[in-house]
Amino acid sequence: MIELYTAATPNGYKATVTLEEMGLDYNLHHVQLQDDEQKRPDFLKMNPNGRIPVIVDKDNDDFVVFESGAIMLYLAETYDKLNPKDPKERSRMIQWLMFQMGGIGPMMGQANVFYRYFPEKLPSAIERYQNESRRLFEVLNKRLGESEYLAGENFSLADIANWCWVRTHDWSGVSLDGLENLKRWMNTISERPACQRGVTKPERMGDPDELVKSAQKMVQR
Repeated sequence: MIELYTAATPNGYKATVTLEEMGLDYNLHHVQLQDDEQKRPDFLKMNPNGRIPVIVDKDNDDFVVFESGAIMLYLAETYDKLNPKDPKERSRMIQWLMFQMGGIGPMMGQANVFYRYFPEKLPSAIERYQNESRRLFEVLNKRLGESEYLAGENFSLADIANWCWVRTHDWSGVSLDGLENLKRWMNTISERPACQRGVTKPERMGDPDELVKSAQKMVQR
């Protein structure tokens, strides 16, 4: 059994979608970010960086894994699911997973901060991160004109990771206009039942306006 500690964010959804796609049993523990539960001593024992998601694998000596991409790879390797056997396909999967972790996630995250949360509107910062997010979307669009999925012809962890972020593009203020390959891919993945379940677990807790206010406070700490 997997114990999952997470919240309703793109990185949090990466864990729930992966678990749903793999059909693994897990207990979901909602971490209340607005209450700083991720900064409490018991949570910091699992992840010293104080970020979600975190898993504890009860079937593997209570082994703890933090960082969303590391969680995805651990589950794939440990339970041999969504784990390509062909070395080249596996490498492509990891490359595009790292693309999300090193590019899509950080750039969209900063776009969210300056476009939605930062108390002072800084047009140059907003433009910088929205433009870079759009550029990365164009890279995905080009790749998806070459193959059905990011790693090739098979759905993989790379698709889960990038989809969980790109689906929130409106919140970052970034358009998908003209990116037809990316739209096709987004629609295909959105129709997968496990992906649909994964982005409803965990639920958003509390009033949306209050959650935005909490996020605004968090970025100023």
